[in-house]
Amino acid sequence: MSRMSGRAAAIARPSRFAVTERVAVAVVVVFVLGRGFGASAQSLPSAADLPDWSGAWARSTGAFYESTPEQALEPPPAADSPRRKPPYTPKFDAIYRENLARIAADRFPDPISLCGTPAGWPRMLALPDAYEFVIRPEQTWLLAENGPNLVRVYTDGRAHPAPEDMWATYTGNNVGRWEKDELVFHSIGLKGVGSTILARTGLVMSDKLETTTRIRLIAPDRLLVSLVLVDSEALTRPWPVAFTYTRLPPGSTVYDYACAENNRNPVTSDGRTLTLDPSGQVIDKLE
Repeated sequence: MSRMSGRAAAIARPSRFAVTERVAVAVVVVFVLGRGFGASAQSLPSAADLPDWSGAWARSTGAFYESTPEQALEPPPAADSPRRKPPYTPKFDAIYRENLARIAADRFPDPISLCGTPAGWPRMLALPDAYEFVIRPEQTWLLAENGPNLVRVYTDGRAHPAPEDMWATYTGNNVGRWEKDELVFHSIGLKGVGSTILARTGLVMSDKLETTTRIRLIAPDRLLVSLVLVDSEALTRPWPVAFTYTRLPPGSTVYDYACAENNRNPVTSDGRTLTLDPSGQVIDKLE
């Protein structure tokens, strides 16, 4: 991956804000977006005015831990840092602790271990493979090589569908707008417990989860993705996280693949994730 120069790194660092200040701003943004955020009040940008997100990208920094945009450029917090755990409600704190026990016993039921089940939003931000973006004034696609994972963000002025026309999907319903060279969008209609798994560290959210996401270039070859998770059932307050992505060398190709063709990590009926050798034999040490 390319490295940012000292000057680019300086440009990339936004001014310091406390997490609480970021959260306060995020609450306002979520409120506005939830009421039908779109581009109807402004003209769509021309294709020539859109930023250059061409090429292939790979995650560089960040994960699902509390982070301001500036902190996304810093080393991850220690394993025992309070930033690693969302501000859970008592109900979801109990679910999280149960998940930790399941992980310790190798019984955490991760749906994407089955292969073919999408990681969904926002988990797809933390996948280990390459990404691409297709941006147009009226719609943007976020594409992950690890599939099937495709997020459609509508910026043509539409609002979210009425509640009676909504149903939960892996990537939800996403509407937003361009604020100069920054894409801002709101996501609702995400699958709940059992599907909205953020990581194999046991982090999960409910079907009340909403996210507000901002994507912009902070250097010619570095994208910053910052989002705030709001979940009235799982969280006691908005939870900000952030990621950065580095543009891969020119000519890099993103391939599709189907892990079900060579799935060496099947999940058993009792929740164990196995490891198979090339001949299909279990190589885990079973007690």
